[in-house]
Amino acid sequence: MWERSGGNKPMVDMLVEAWNTKNPDCKVNLTYIPHTEMVGKIAQGIASGEVPDLMGMDLIYAPQFEKAGQLVDLTSRIKDWPELKTASKGHMTVATFEERLYGVPLYADVSALFYNKDLFTRAGLDPNKPPTSLAELRAAADKITALGGDLKGYYLPGNCAGCNIFTVGPLMWASGAEIEAATKDDEPLTGDGVKQVLQFARDMVKAGNVHDGDRAENGETFHLQFGSGKIGMMGTGNFQINQIREQNPSMKFGIGLLPGATAGSSASFIGGDLVVVPRGSERVADAVNFMKFLLSDEVQVEVYAKALNLTTRTDMIDNKYFQAEPLVQDVAKALEVGRTPYTLTFFEQINSPQGPWLKMLQRAYYTDEPLDTIIADAKKSMKDIASQS
Repeated sequence: MWERSGGNKPMVDMLVEAWNTKNPDCKVNLTYIPHTEMVGKIAQGIASGEVPDLMGMDLIYAPQFEKAGQLVDLTSRIKDWPELKTASKGHMTVATFEERLYGVPLYADVSALFYNKDLFTRAGLDPNKPPTSLAELRAAADKITALGGDLKGYYLPGNCAGCNIFTVGPLMWASGAEIEAATKDDEPLTGDGVKQVLQFARDMVKAGNVHDGDRAENGETFHLQFGSGKIGMMGTGNFQINQIREQNPSMKFGIGLLPGATAGSSASFIGGDLVVVPRGSERVADAVNFMKFLLSDEVQVEVYAKALNLTTRTDMIDNKYFQAEPLVQDVAKALEVGRTPYTLTFFEQINSPQGPWLKMLQRAYYTDEPLDTIIADAKKSMKDIASQS
């Protein structure tokens, strides 16, 4: 099995160990491939016939591999599994191409609004009530920034395309917007929510509610920001809960949903990895058995939940381990409002450091150019990319 580095390595290690313990005659040999090399390496391996028996794949890239015929169609083997009815919708959306199934969830990352309860209390805010709209988020940020010193109300990663689709993208979805062009016929960046969120973010920067250094954040230190205790609120992921506690054990924090322009609206980015089988695999049956194992009640509870990682089935959220950890229960609610972009050109449109998504955000955050012009430029670039795919 190949898996990308930079993903949820502790979780994958535990899953493979659990499988190997139960299946000593069919052990998984796990190899990590550098994240930046994974797509190219698997494409090259498929072309040459030198592929792993199964692999973990960043779910966002699955559609382009499925369309290219580079993954094994598993529909006849897994379509009747009852576990798929409650499997993460975001994962299963991108695991499906032209009504054929190519994989199941390996692990889930969902975005949510983390907020510092200590700073909420100091600013006179209710520490048990996170913001439920962009206006409430702005008002809370203003009060926290007003505390002075090196404290800021909010965090915007200024040079990280992936960080922003994970945390700012949901603000747009919750405001009724659509972002990416799935095909050449789709219109990207539609709905008033695009401009509303860009205006919100621009206003946050102008009001001094974010640290100046945030502008340079390229993702390398993104996971360390909230645990510093200097930020009131930040969009980040479930993978941060244990890390924040290790980084800042005395800090009290809560988790809400990422809100939209209208009070009560919310959304989340469902990320993570799928388990798929590359074309040319000689152990398809064993790979499918591993997938079934991952979705089983026992593994969902005694491996995923016990380690305080999100279960990949929504009907497994109510378990004894999560009941003892309210924050995981809070972040699990994001699965119900989560979504995953579906496009064959995700990297080019969204994730590229030189792509139109990040360029649009940087112009919105840090310039005074008209937002309509900024959006129009990004829209044209995204549509051109989708048309060339």
